[in-house]
Amino acid sequence: MTAGDDLDRVLTAARDWRAAGHGVALATVIDTWGSAPRRVGSHLAVRNDGLFEGSVSGGCVEGDVITEAIDLIASGGFKRLDYGVADATAWEVGLACGGKISVLVQAVTDARFAPGLIERLIEARAAGTAVTLATDLASGTTVEIERAGESAADTFAYAYAPPLRLAVIGAVHIAQTLVPIARLLGYAPLVIDPRGLFAKDARFDGITLDDGWPDEALTRWRPNAASAVVALSHDPKLDDVALAAALRSEAFYIAALGSRKNHASRLERLAAQGFGEATLARVRGPAGLDIGAANPAEIALSIAAQMTAAWRGRLPLAAPVQGI
Repeated sequence: MTAGDDLDRVLTAARDWRAAGHGVALATVIDTWGSAPRRVGSHLAVRNDGLFEGSVSGGCVEGDVITEAIDLIASGGFKRLDYGVADATAWEVGLACGGKISVLVQAVTDARFAPGLIERLIEARAAGTAVTLATDLASGTTVEIERAGESAADTFAYAYAPPLRLAVIGAVHIAQTLVPIARLLGYAPLVIDPRGLFAKDARFDGITLDDGWPDEALTRWRPNAASAVVALSHDPKLDDVALAAALRSEAFYIAALGSRKNHASRLERLAAQGFGEATLARVRGPAGLDIGAANPAEIALSIAAQMTAAWRGRLPLAAPVQGI
């Protein structure tokens, strides 16, 4: 996932605390070295009474950061905190396992980290779009910029990528492998299958399942520009309605399993629903890169690779099937 996979909880907590009248500070990891347990861009939100959400070190320095944050909430200020194994402070706060970490703590105020930026990040993540923020380390002021680019030595710039999501239509064997691969790639997966005998199988224990009809399930899921939809059921009654719902969204990757002949028939059925050639070209079929996949695990790998290429902008639109 994005740096700090608890980011949604951190942002929501900070917004809600302020709405309830509390003072809030935001701590951000701006530099690491060695075995620092949290990546650059990780956040910790602190309320004026010491309640907190998130993490900047997995527990090593949180106590010290929270104490500093409470003081900064009162003053409306900011402060850079540097911890390293060579510092006596590192042993005092628990960062004795190795590494170095720099944390910037800012009061959530218009002069430091504006409350509007928190709302901006929340809305962008919900829409599946990226946002880049830059902080002047001399003044402690954070603003939104167009892109990170080359940052000055006294500026910390960070691009907040949207949370990646994957909806799989059909609780089939390929999904068993595709879901864990997707998780390793940072996706939050959902398996949709109204056929109880499939979705209730122990093979999918611990996986988020929706036993609703695919179009209804996708309406609840609300695919956005950071969402992928893959139809694997081989049942047109399920796959077609899922693909139609996906095509009406901004999903960056839409794919369906099946032979080229089946895919041509699928596109004809979708065209009959009013979808044009350019829109239908968004559907990858047969799903996956051509790697000679010969079993469910290899097919899942090929789909994950194609999905990655699409997300990274390395995949042109599929060529329309002749006659569609």
